[in-house]
Amino acid sequence: MYRIAIEKLKRWKESKNRKPLIIEGARQVGKTWLMKEFGKLYYSDTVYINFDSNSTMKELFDSDLNVERIILGLELYTGKKIDFNNTLLIFDEIQEVPKALSSLKYFCENAPEYHIVCAGSLLGIALHQGTSFPVGKVDFLKLYPLSFKEFLIATGNERFADLLDKQDYQMITSFKQKYIDALKTYYFVGGMPEVVQNFVLNKDYNEVRSIQKRIFLAYEQDFSKHAPNEIVPKIRMLWNNIPSQLVKENKKFIYGLVREGARAKDYETAIMWLSDCGLVHKVSRINAPNNPLKVYEDLKSFKLFVVDIGLLSCMVGFHQQVLLEKNDLFVEFKGALTEQYVCQQLKTIEDLGIYYYTNDRGSCEIDFIIDTGKQIIPVEVKAEINLKAKSLKTYQEKFTPKLSIRTAMTDFKKEETLINLPLYSIENIVKL
Repeated sequence: MYRIAIEKLKRWKESKNRKPLIIEGARQVGKTWLMKEFGKLYYSDTVYINFDSNSTMKELFDSDLNVERIILGLELYTGKKIDFNNTLLIFDEIQEVPKALSSLKYFCENAPEYHIVCAGSLLGIALHQGTSFPVGKVDFLKLYPLSFKEFLIATGNERFADLLDKQDYQMITSFKQKYIDALKTYYFVGGMPEVVQNFVLNKDYNEVRSIQKRIFLAYEQDFSKHAPNEIVPKIRMLWNNIPSQLVKENKKFIYGLVREGARAKDYETAIMWLSDCGLVHKVSRINAPNNPLKVYEDLKSFKLFVVDIGLLSCMVGFHQQVLLEKNDLFVEFKGALTEQYVCQQLKTIEDLGIYYYTNDRGSCEIDFIIDTGKQIIPVEVKAEINLKAKSLKTYQEKFTPKLSIRTAMTDFKKEETLINLPLYSIENIVKL
């Protein structure tokens, strides 16, 4: 299975200023596979250490953080000689041994020649709970489920993925039905690696759902196992409530829909926990599209999206016929699925700021406002081919952006400062 993140890891390996690398991401997005595959492709040898329930490693790192002693201990534990030029050191579930996280500082300062990649399913939580590691002594890489482009490659449609990369929209339009069919399948299957791999092998939609339900069960077990007892019920309620939040016309998160009378202070910790796990994406409102966008962020108003569109369609109980045929249930929920899809693809773009906009009266809403570092772009999302976008027109008249994007199941078209961008090409948004 091809992951674009491999290219990022290759650049990290070749960097003169390379530091120990931490890969962040939700459980089951493929962090362990990625690290091992990277080692297999680009190193003579790989030393893999899983810190989960590993008392030997806990004792090794608890003693002291002398790098030479740690390397010797790792060699004795694995029975392998560690060559700093040719060996990739993999520390998995590193949050389980906090001293191992702290040791990355000393590897960075005293032994930068070693190639170290680390990951942990609940690493974000560990970091926010005060597990110590020095800022500036590590590199970070975020890993998400397979993007639509990666899904195309995985399902044997690499040439169609290449065509999107080339932005040959005349040719793309000729094959648009191929892209639309693949996109609807992606809405159902999603991008969790195990799910995609199984789908590629078996083409069994029922098996897809079974695996997705198993992933859900693993997430819920994490709630009980790792979250503070007092917030576990709130996490469950909030997690299960996200689909009903997204189906609303106005997708701003409303606490009262989780539980009658609920307020922000009741669920803030639960949202932070899910966000730190990588299970939800929190997209904040801005009240003006000015640089820097962060200054204009409204912390009280936000949307919540889940980590994967396939999991979302599983949460609402869709069958494949619902997506692939004209079905009222899909019609009712397709706007939420499409917005989830766009958010998920935008998240895979490095260093992209993602927000949304509403005016104070709530009469004008732009689904996403993105900050590329060079410009601020409004993005209007349409589920099918309906291009009527009153809010976008209002926004353009008020703020006169240099570029606006309307994304739908339509062909590519440029009209002065407005571009109609097909949904299946949304990953190209920063190349326009």
